[in-house]
Amino acid sequence: MNFIMRGRLWSFGFRSTIMLYFILLVVLPIIGVYSQSLKLGWSPFWESVTDQLAWEAVLLTIKLALISTVINVLLGTMIGWVLIRYRFPGRRLLNSLVDLPFALPTAVGGLMILLLLGPNSFVGGLADKLGFEIVFHEPAIIVAMIFVTFPFVIRGVQPLLEELDKSEEEASYTLGASKARTFMQVIFPSMLPGIISGAMLAFSRALAEFGAVVLVAGNIPGKTLIASVYIFGEIESDNAQGAAAVSVLLLTLSFLILGAVNLVQARRQGK
Repeated sequence: MNFIMRGRLWSFGFRSTIMLYFILLVVLPIIGVYSQSLKLGWSPFWESVTDQLAWEAVLLTIKLALISTVINVLLGTMIGWVLIRYRFPGRRLLNSLVDLPFALPTAVGGLMILLLLGPNSFVGGLADKLGFEIVFHEPAIIVAMIFVTFPFVIRGVQPLLEELDKSEEEASYTLGASKARTFMQVIFPSMLPGIISGAMLAFSRALAEFGAVVLVAGNIPGKTLIASVYIFGEIESDNAQGAAAVSVLLLTLSFLILGAVNLVQARRQGK
C-alpha cells in the first residue's frame, strides 16, 4: 500500500513539475506578449498593427516566407527521396548535415550567407556585374529563411517513405503503370501529409526568424524591412507596446499554423 502511495505521489510530483516548467517557459511569456500589446488599450494596439511600416513589414515577411517555403518543399521532397531511396558514398554524412541548421546558431548562419553572397564574395561580385545585388535585398532574406527551415520538409517526408509498403508500388508496376503514374498515384499521396506538415512548420519558422536574417536584410520599409527586424527596431526605440502588437500578429498566425499541423497529423493517424 505504501509502495502504491509513493508511486502515485512521485507521478503527481513529476507531472506537476513538467506542467510548472511548461507554464513558466511557454504560457507566461505568451500571456505577457498579449498583455503588453493591449496594455494601453485597444486603440493604441490597433494603431500599432495598422501602422504602414508595421503592415508592410508583416506583408513582406509573409511573402518571403511563402517563397522560401515553396522552394523548401521542392528541394526538401527531392532530398528526402534521395536519402531514403538511394545508397551512395557520403549518404550518412549528408543525412546528418540536414539537421545542421537546428544545431548551428542562426547568427552564424547569417554570417555564412553574408560571406558567401556578399559584395566581396565571388557570387556577390558576379551578381554585381550582372546588375543585381543579393545581400541586403530580398534574395538574401529568402536564402536565410531557407537555411533555417531546411530540415522540416526533409524530416517530414523521410519517415513516410520508410513506412511505405513497397508491395503497393510493385503492384502498380505489375498492372502496367509507368514510374511517373506510380509516383503520382501511389507514392506521392503517402508523402503528402509529411510535405504539408513540414511546409507549414517551415513557413511558421520563417515568419519568426531574426538571427540569420538581421545580418543580411536591410531596413528599407516595404522592400527589405521584415517583421522581426521591425520588432527589434521598435524595442530599441523604447516602443514595447508597438513591438508586442506586431508580435501578436505573428504569434497568432503561428498558432493557426500549429493547429493546422496537428489537424493534418491527427487525420494521418486516424487512417
